[in-house]
Amino acid sequence: MKQKCKPGTLVISLDFELYWGMRDKVSRDSFRTRLQGIYQAIPLLLELFDKYNIAATWATVGFLHHQDIHQLQANLPAQLPTYNDSQLSPYPDIVDIHQADQLAHRLHFCPDLIDQIARYPQQEIATHTFSHYYCLEPGQTQVQFQADLEAAIETAQSRGITTKSIVFPRNQYNQAYLEVLKRLGIHSYRGNKKSPMYNSIKGDGDKASKRILRLLDNYFNLSGHNCYSLEEISQAYPFNIPASRFLRPYSSKLRFLDKLRLARITSGLDRSAEHGEIYHLWWHPHNFGTDLAENVAFLTQVLQHYQMLLKQGKMRSLNMQQVAEICLQEQQRKEVAKDSSMS
Repeated sequence: MKQKCKPGTLVISLDFELYWGMRDKVSRDSFRTRLQGIYQAIPLLLELFDKYNIAATWATVGFLHHQDIHQLQANLPAQLPTYNDSQLSPYPDIVDIHQADQLAHRLHFCPDLIDQIARYPQQEIATHTFSHYYCLEPGQTQVQFQADLEAAIETAQSRGITTKSIVFPRNQYNQAYLEVLKRLGIHSYRGNKKSPMYNSIKGDGDKASKRILRLLDNYFNLSGHNCYSLEEISQAYPFNIPASRFLRPYSSKLRFLDKLRLARITSGLDRSAEHGEIYHLWWHPHNFGTDLAENVAFLTQVLQHYQMLLKQGKMRSLNMQQVAEICLQEQQRKEVAKDSSMS
């Protein structure tokens, strides 16, 4: 009799950063509409997750937990990042926010939205570092990264949130910084896909050819399905739960390719279900800040496909912390088995 395969696992993570994640890329005014749309998008996402019983990890920039700029200033890390490119540091912007209007404050702080997320079942509040920290940029140090991460953990803890997972901003995964995660009790992080087109880079070093390949990969299978086994993930601590697919937002110019975009994701879910592997889908809440109806409709189709596999007993939904807990149990099981064999 053929042994029944373990169910596949859908992992969803969202990089929740408001304007802190875009401040060095675009002006506040040019991004204001998309950022304002977050306040409509997140409640709809939570309702959708609740309807389909979806667990998700919300990797949240620590700044967002604060009520205002005054509270943030009272909780700054002991050391600030010394990027060679001073434009990367958000701390000089704090002066400008003092003089900004109330709407600008809503683009930088949202403890009410975080509280709303926390009230829904299976929603993990993780960290996206305290200041949207860039781990590969020249000038910053591991000591500064640890100070930043300590501030993120302490800020979340002051609001009753325990931090166990991290997503590195701009996906700047830094192997040397994993020791910091271990010291601070972070169990898991979202690594990058294995394809060279998704390698971690600093700054804007992406070549146009690589950007084009990544765009095409949203519609055509250039990098594979990027599914991962629990056995593979549990080999090293902290646990790398790599990305499988970025949920590219709706584009009116590319809407004629939406069937391919959907098939790219659902075929990955099918692969995950068939082999009992993890499929990790991610995006930013601000990706739903415009074209909200179109983006929600597309995500609904993805979740309906997941639900079909769930009803067949082939899939389940876990957040990053839940995956890490399973990996910890697997490591402990192996240690017990090893000890037993040696006694």
